[in-house]
Amino acid sequence: MPPSTMRALLLHSLNGADGLAIAEVPVPGGPDDVIIEVYAAGVGFPDLLMTKGQYQFRPNPPFIPGVEAAGVVLSAPSSSGYRTGDRVIASSRLGAWAEIAAAHPLSTMPIPEGMSFEEATAMVNYQTAYFGLVWRGELKPGETVLVHGAAGGTGTSAIQVARGLGATVIAIARGDEKLAVARDAGAQHCIDAESEWLAEVRAITDGRGVDVVYDPVGGERFTDSVRSLAPLGRVLVVGFAGGSIPEVKVNRLLLRNTAVIGVAWGEFVRVDPAMPRTIAASLAQLHAAGHIRPPIGGVYPMERCGDALRALEERRATGKLVLKVRD
Repeated sequence: MPPSTMRALLLHSLNGADGLAIAEVPVPGGPDDVIIEVYAAGVGFPDLLMTKGQYQFRPNPPFIPGVEAAGVVLSAPSSSGYRTGDRVIASSRLGAWAEIAAAHPLSTMPIPEGMSFEEATAMVNYQTAYFGLVWRGELKPGETVLVHGAAGGTGTSAIQVARGLGATVIAIARGDEKLAVARDAGAQHCIDAESEWLAEVRAITDGRGVDVVYDPVGGERFTDSVRSLAPLGRVLVVGFAGGSIPEVKVNRLLLRNTAVIGVAWGEFVRVDPAMPRTIAASLAQLHAAGHIRPPIGGVYPMERCGDALRALEERRATGKLVLKVRD
């Protein structure tokens, strides 16, 4: 049986890193939940926004942030298919930054063989990438994908999924260090975001443009992302890390037969709770084939979670940032 209390990072106020403190709190969960002893938890840009009250989902403090928890099953409903000791990665709206987390069985997936707990925290990024590229973007082998924010956890997952599906990838990132991360993740072409990147994309594609843009950034790049599309091309709107929400001039979509498509993985899971397991099976195949290699940009103890959030806020982070909850 799990203990009755646990250590967790509790957000007392919507002040980002300054609003967090470690506290002793009751263990969560009910008889229908998978109860997980957490070894590692993901830290991403949505977490940063949530700790500041700037995300679409705005819970009132106090609450335990974190949506990605990797660990070992302590208990699970007999109907879930999980047993005590199974290694799993779970996603939820809240609660991952803690020693123990509770998750719905359909939001809990086995960790692929040979993958560490730290690497497993990136799997929600890969689920988003697969859902976006395949289910929303209808990516086909041989097409070209442009990835913005290509050095972060979101961007590197999109690079590897796209490559695994047979696409050519053009990565956009800022500075030599981040471009190296995108290249190591598998991008065939890497362009500095501070350059005339649209002209370079057109040169790489012989003037045709790209078939898919994977955009977690938004902001001022968005208009040129639409301009970069080939006929029948698709811009996938994944997020707004750039800070501003762009607007679309639909006449360009009409004239070029292109599309702008929303990718809200978490919201879709609430519509179809079985989808994570469907996509997890496809990702396990890509991992077994060597296409998925989550790059870890930093591992932080719980006491230094604020440092991870500040690295995201200051745009210093690359790869996936991880909280190490226990050894």
